Amino acid sequence: MGTIVFENVYPFDLDQTLDCGQSFRWKKNPDGSYTGVVFNMVATAMYENNTLTLTCDKDCDAKLWEEYFDLSLDYKKIKEDLREIHPVLNEASNYAGGIRIMKQDPFEALITFIISQNNNISRIKGIVERLCENFGEKIADTYYAFPTPQRLASLTVDDLIPIRAGFRHRYIIDAAKKVSSGEIDLNKLYTAKYDDAQKELMKITGVGVKVADCVLLYGLHRLESFPLDVWMKRAIKVLFDNMDPAVFGDYGGIAQQYIFHYSRMHKELF
Repeated sequence: MGTIVFENVYPFDLDQTLDCGQSFRWKKNPDGSYTGVVFNMVATAMYENNTLTLTCDKDCDAKLWEEYFDLSLDYKKIKEDLREIHPVLNEASNYAGGIRIMKQDPFEALITFIISQNNNISRIKGIVERLCENFGEKIADTYYAFPTPQRLASLTVDDLIPIRAGFRHRYIIDAAKKVSSGEIDLNKLYTAKYDDAQKELMKITGVGVKVADCVLLYGLHRLESFPLDVWMKRAIKVLFDNMDPAVFGDYGGIAQQYIFHYSRMHKELF
């Protein structure tokens, strides 16, 4: 067991960050903390009085968690800059400004956002949990690691029937095979030109622009990425008068999360 404490973490909101649709393996506890599996360890996160505390079933690596929650980036300054772009973005950043873009495992992000297609957050979490229980290594009690590319690549579409992901089964297998064989090197996409990285991911069966952009933002921390799903397309049309998302610049992904969460929680605007 290990514990790491980060003080003066602000702006930050644990609920918004862990339950806004960018990660699917955290569960909220009665005391307001969250427990999840990250990088093959079980961790519990608690945020109180601008202090983030992580308790892990292994030694806590401060650098890993600092990167995971993007704690070194000046979100206060980014919020101030984004607010100047549009009045609605100002309102959205005030409402959802505690969100941080997490730096997740790229393969896990790839598979979970393949699963996310035409799905809601609750169902995505259920499918991901069944995937891990059936094909991930057991690491503690009822907790399982995310399956490796090699493990998933060894399966057939029929093997995945227990996870109940439907048409996405063959997409998962294809992604795992392309990654495990080295045909797609996810690590190279951290620094590749954005369009090239997007095209590389779209070589995977079932991965279109939206899923590729999600993987780039949530798995590879490409903060310029601006995924457009149904909610975001509606928000851009209705709230931003079809403004080109390119105006949000290098931190478009942060703006996207502010707008997405604000729109999802204010359905009366549409």
